[in-house]
Amino acid sequence: MTKSSILGYPRIGADREWKKALEAFWSGKLEEAAFHTRLQEIRLAHLRKQQDQGIDLIPVNDFSYYDHILDTAVMFGIVPKRFTYDGGAVPLSVYYGIARGTTDAAASEMTKWFNTNYHYIVPELNDVTPLFTENKPLIAYREAKEHLGIEGKPVIVGPLTFLKLSKGYDKSETEAWIDRLLPLYTQLLQELAEEGVQWVQIDEPVLVTQLSETDLQLLQKIYQTFSAEVPRLNILLQTYFESVENYSEIIALPVQGIGLDLVHGLSANLQSIKDFGFPADKVLGAGVIDGRGIWKASLKDKLALLEELTEFVTPERLFVQSSCSLLHVPVTTERETKLAPALKSSLAFADEKLNEIVLLSKACTSGSTDLLAEIDNADQALLSLQQSEERNRIDIQQAVASLRVQEPERSLPFAKRHAAQQEKWQLPLFPTTTIGSFPQSAEVRKARQLWRKGELNNEQYANFIREQIDTWIKIQEDIGLDVLVHGEFERTDMVEFFGEKLAGFAFTQYGWVQSYGSRCVKPPIIFGDVAFVQEMTVEETKYAQSQTKQPVKGMLTGPITIMNWSFVREDIPREHIAYQLAYALRQEVEALEQAGIGMIQVDEPAVREGLPLKENEQADYLAWAVKAFRISTCTVQETTQIHTHMCYCEFHDMIDSIQAMDADVISIETSRSHGELIHSFELNTYKLGIGLGVYDIHSPRIPSVEEMTNMIDRALRVLDPNLFWINPDCGLKTRGRDETVASLRNMVDATRVAREQYDTAKVL
Repeated sequence: MTKSSILGYPRIGADREWKKALEAFWSGKLEEAAFHTRLQEIRLAHLRKQQDQGIDLIPVNDFSYYDHILDTAVMFGIVPKRFTYDGGAVPLSVYYGIARGTTDAAASEMTKWFNTNYHYIVPELNDVTPLFTENKPLIAYREAKEHLGIEGKPVIVGPLTFLKLSKGYDKSETEAWIDRLLPLYTQLLQELAEEGVQWVQIDEPVLVTQLSETDLQLLQKIYQTFSAEVPRLNILLQTYFESVENYSEIIALPVQGIGLDLVHGLSANLQSIKDFGFPADKVLGAGVIDGRGIWKASLKDKLALLEELTEFVTPERLFVQSSCSLLHVPVTTERETKLAPALKSSLAFADEKLNEIVLLSKACTSGSTDLLAEIDNADQALLSLQQSEERNRIDIQQAVASLRVQEPERSLPFAKRHAAQQEKWQLPLFPTTTIGSFPQSAEVRKARQLWRKGELNNEQYANFIREQIDTWIKIQEDIGLDVLVHGEFERTDMVEFFGEKLAGFAFTQYGWVQSYGSRCVKPPIIFGDVAFVQEMTVEETKYAQSQTKQPVKGMLTGPITIMNWSFVREDIPREHIAYQLAYALRQEVEALEQAGIGMIQVDEPAVREGLPLKENEQADYLAWAVKAFRISTCTVQETTQIHTHMCYCEFHDMIDSIQAMDADVISIETSRSHGELIHSFELNTYKLGIGLGVYDIHSPRIPSVEEMTNMIDRALRVLDPNLFWINPDCGLKTRGRDETVASLRNMVDATRVAREQYDTAKVL
């Protein structure tokens, strides 16, 4: 029989039960014992759902208390020395300290998981000696078997991927680190084998990236060691997010199965199978159902693909599975009562994907008439959406076609714009500002909820928002910030807010996905042609500007971020969607300028995460991503200052593209990886205005003046002081009022110190 499998299931629960439990524990409302019990209840409910749906190979150890990479690190005793840890199982206080920081120790760096919007905690190897603390996959396996009778498939992050995603070691030490980790992994697998585990899924998504010859040799060493030391265990070597590099070498590894992404890596992976075949003694994990997208699959097409694969692998050696973990999609469409029928019937979230996988696996095995009829009916739902008016707006399609052949440019080059802007604004050395949002208190969230329910009318809600703006304009003036923001109190989410005001978007009620830790987002769905409908941000920004003599920035989310943080339609190229968004946002930028707003920030924190994993596709993506940003911003006057914001990225390999965006000022999220980014500037010159985040907003700790002064000092060694801005590294929406004010006061004090030091240095 062809078996069904998934690579992982969403942790958060249909009602975000997981998030609520974490935050209750962190706030002291839930004792540790009760916290463990609650998470077990959630975990078992997820397993039971997969069991009831009929999944054959149910993953265990895909559940986490925060992040699966952090889990792997602490399982191997990889705890930064700034946290108090004496060996043994890592206590929750240390575990969450690494993730969130403590009063005395900064959190570990957090960065994007390949090209997704999920963030993982970066392991810090440095001088740590790894040790085996506890067998988390074994614990998860036993729990599933004892409570539900499930023969689980433990999921483990592979050694090569884990090491590649870690920091704190030199490349020359790669093999030495593999040698340190291998005995720990081997012990883990031996204990699983002794328990009677049948299949283990070892995730090696790094295999879809470009590997060196040394990497390939280490890969062979790793899996030859496993084969020799744990011969009785079936290993499914799992890849995802793209097609594998070095296909012929990978299928020759001594493992019992290979998992391939046959959605995002379909063309190249399928061609590799045709060119090189597939080993007769291995299982093929065929990732035919999209683990990252929310659209129903064309099951007829998927069944045809599976039938094509049976030319190379027998049905009993075929696992029908998701292309990656379902971590990246919402839980279920079942409770979505407000979506248009044509749209809802075209969607498949995690639970619906379970059904698709089981249906396909059964069809591969039996090919019964009833199953084939069910597949035909499922495919019919996709047609009505494709033929809808929302997907066929000729005005938008013609406008985008025109933009595609134009080259958007500002009226003057940066140097001349900068001089004009400085003359207009008369900003001090090292201007201070924030990224845009201020704390969204319980009061703010309650008012928004009452307004949405109709219990506050539009005028009452608008007055409430103005009161919040008044409060925070005064706070910013008292702190001494140079460029202010209105605080974004009217916004739920930086993407959802704009999507609600543009044509072509739809919104779920419960479509939450995990972004990092307990932070969940509800991505909009871009299902039709995107179009500007009315002004979106002018009212609040104009009001804020009327309350102060300081400049107030208009705040927009950029086209690439809106696209990358949404679930997008699949019937047109992503480039075209980006240009539709850019065209709509350009109209909002022009409206802000006409309203007298002379600084406008168009945030693009998600540019990097959309970067294709394949190097030969990256230049094209960056070219149209840059073009989309410039389409949004190029029509303003030379005295209008365009800002943007980006989250931390490998700056050196994007510096040309970032400069090509031609923003007057860019702020970059850097506080958890400040040194690495400064090193990039030592290797590359950046000639536009820039602000490096001087403190980490993801942590509740309040950084000292000295700590921020040191960051500023190092940055000024490689950046032009006359173009340098000082700001937090991201928006402050999730922080509390007191810690926000205290941190910003310290930031302004650190700026005063830096100004005095710079003036003294000039005199000397």
